[in-house]
Amino acid sequence: MPLPNFADQDPALRPLLDRVLSADDRTRIEPLLTELGALAAGEIDRQAALADANPPRLRSYAPDGERIDEIEYHPAHDRLAEIAYERFGLAAMSHRPGVHGRPDRTPHTVKYALSYLYVQSEFGMACPLSMTDSAARVLRLFDPERYAAEIAALTSTDPATRATGAMFMTEKQGGTDVGRTETVASDQGAHWTLTGKKWFASNPGADVILTLARVPGQGEGTRGLGMFLVPRLRPDGTRNAVRIDRLKDKLGSRSIASGEVTLDGAYATPVGDLTRGFRQMAEMLNVSRLSNAMRSAALMRRAVRESVAHARERVVFGTPLFEQPLMRMTLLPMILDAEAALALVLEAAARLDEADAGDAAARDLVRVLTPLAKYTVCKRARTVTGEAMEIRGGNGYIEDWVNPRLLRDAHLGSIWEGSSNVIALDVLRCLRRYAAHHTLARAYGDRARALSPYAGKRLAVRWEELAARGDRLLAGPAAEQEMRAGRYAEELTRTVMGTLLLEQAAYECAAPAPNGRALLAAHAYLALLTDPDALPRAALEHLDALADGGEVPIAVAEAAADAE
Repeated sequence: MPLPNFADQDPALRPLLDRVLSADDRTRIEPLLTELGALAAGEIDRQAALADANPPRLRSYAPDGERIDEIEYHPAHDRLAEIAYERFGLAAMSHRPGVHGRPDRTPHTVKYALSYLYVQSEFGMACPLSMTDSAARVLRLFDPERYAAEIAALTSTDPATRATGAMFMTEKQGGTDVGRTETVASDQGAHWTLTGKKWFASNPGADVILTLARVPGQGEGTRGLGMFLVPRLRPDGTRNAVRIDRLKDKLGSRSIASGEVTLDGAYATPVGDLTRGFRQMAEMLNVSRLSNAMRSAALMRRAVRESVAHARERVVFGTPLFEQPLMRMTLLPMILDAEAALALVLEAAARLDEADAGDAAARDLVRVLTPLAKYTVCKRARTVTGEAMEIRGGNGYIEDWVNPRLLRDAHLGSIWEGSSNVIALDVLRCLRRYAAHHTLARAYGDRARALSPYAGKRLAVRWEELAARGDRLLAGPAAEQEMRAGRYAEELTRTVMGTLLLEQAAYECAAPAPNGRALLAAHAYLALLTDPDALPRAALEHLDALADGGEVPIAVAEAAADAE
């Protein structure tokens, strides 16, 4: 019997990568998919369970009473870090050539596809991974010469030289309202010192910390904030004045440390333009938000896999659960939403690659796709992981199984880097400032119209209606705009995902060996998008193929589309 492999068991991953990656990139990623898929289903999963059951501990003092603020990790954590940072270079590949023999930097699409496999077993490590990746990005964008050594360390795959990054933004009096930050920066000439408290500091033992502090004379609110780099060690090798007051006892993401930190005259140096500190930090925040969506998509895929496997094995009243009508109707939207979430993450990653290459239209899309993905995918992951726990029944509530960990971790995505309401308001700002609803309608409406043989015209009409609805929303009172922002954001996201699924269907139907599976999935998704009470009968009848990636005759899929 073949060993389990999460890449092999994912019906959407390889077909999506066939479409979004260049031929060279697709060839390069294949052996990595195979290796990481096997590790995720095996060793990573085992080590993740150990790390979750043995969370990090803070050791504040040495035996002689010296303050040391060291975080002690279980060996399972260290092995998980070794696989992520060193073997696969997940924090390095977007920044330096040579990772896995590639002559240039690796595209974001490749990084997120590999990270998606890793996170299906280990969610927590993806937080410091994302911050390390994002810190390197911010330094490279805004101050590459000053911080060449730090960038090299953050992007190293050598255990002797690699460093991890962190982002300390949240303060007790100002979580969402970053403009209330009270940490103060003092100019010491050759460097600065920072004094204040950070209430949520993930990876508080990081080597390179990016944070915001108030620059005297610069003004109030966010305009008064500068960005600073706080190293774990001062230039003379002594421990910096960063005191870890305590570690948080978190619901999920228990394999990594989050803490409360006091900056007690901590050594710091400025990053980029001090008058644009918040805007520079927003770059780190936005990439981290896309990582949140990727992680939530991974949790959804793992939850679906667990549910399908259980439903096939569990016999109730003489019939496997998978064959029972209500269970099939429960599983179908979970399968479709997991597939749609992955499509959206890879789409946003592809547009980010183009934006980084200077494409202004792609930059406009990324600006709104990132909060849309964060809002919708993270919220849906909470529902899918909850359904998966219920499908497994009593065992799903027991820590011997993966379901409790999936459910706990899923709730983090909707909170970290901005809760759902915060993200919905970010979407609203994109609509107000950049008419982002029209940007989406033009881009994806045009792509939908190109899919006319597969009901793309109907989808294009939906985009026209959504654009008009956005105009009506913006014409209303400000308070009503805010009240409606969440629901409108979700409709935008789900329509993007429906467009991407239909686009993937057209690609697979035109392949040398055409398969109607993706077309059936796309039309089932669109049917449920239009009418949540719909019963996509052909999709329900071919649920095995949708779950596993099996063959569906093109005629069956086309007939199902015509019936809608």
